[in-house]
Amino acid sequence: MLRAVRRGILGGTFDPPHLAHLAAGEAAYRQLGVDAVVFLPSGAPWQKSGTSVSAPEHRLAMTRLATEPAAYFSVDDRELRRNGWTYTIDTLESFGTDDGLVLVVGADTACGVPTWHRAADVMARVAFAVLPRPGVARASVDAALDGADMTWLDLPELGLSGTMLRTMVRSGRSVRFLVPDPVWRYIDEHGLYGRQ
Repeated sequence: MLRAVRRGILGGTFDPPHLAHLAAGEAAYRQLGVDAVVFLPSGAPWQKSGTSVSAPEHRLAMTRLATEPAAYFSVDDRELRRNGWTYTIDTLESFGTDDGLVLVVGADTACGVPTWHRAADVMARVAFAVLPRPGVARASVDAALDGADMTWLDLPELGLSGTMLRTMVRSGRSVRFLVPDPVWRYIDEHGLYGRQ
C-alpha cells in the first residue's frame, strides 16, 4: 500500500515568479517535513476579478523555469486548465483525500482566508504555513486563522511582490536578481510588462 504524500501547496498568479516565492518554497520544504512543494499558478481567481494578469502560458512557463533547479519543487497546471473562476477549495478537493496538504501563504493572504469561498472547508482540509510579511501583525493572522492548524515559517520578511516587479519593468528599471535569471531572460525575450 502506498503511503500518503504530504505536499506543500504554494499558489499564486506568479506574474512573475520571484525570489520570495522560491524562498517560501524552500522554507516550507525544509521546515515542514513535506515530500514536495507544488507551485500552483492560479487560473481565474475570483478575488482578483478586474485585475489584469499575464496569459496563462507565460505564467506557467516562468514558474517552470523558476522552480526547475530544485528536484523537490513541482509545477501543477490544474487551475489553468479549469474554466471559469477558480476557488481554493475546488483545487484542494481535486487532490487525493489521503494526501496531507499544507497551504503556504503570506501573512497578508492569511488574513483574508475568512473571506474565501467555503473558508471553513478550506481550513478543515489543510494545515497552513504562514510567511511573515511587512506590515502584517501576527495577531491579525492568528485571529483570521483561529482554530486552523497553523505554523509560522522561520523566514525574514521579504517585501517583493509581482505588482512591484511589473511596475519596475514598466518604468524601465531592471528586475534582474529579484527574479531567477531564466525568468528575467524570459520577461525580456517576450516583452512582458513593457512600458505603457
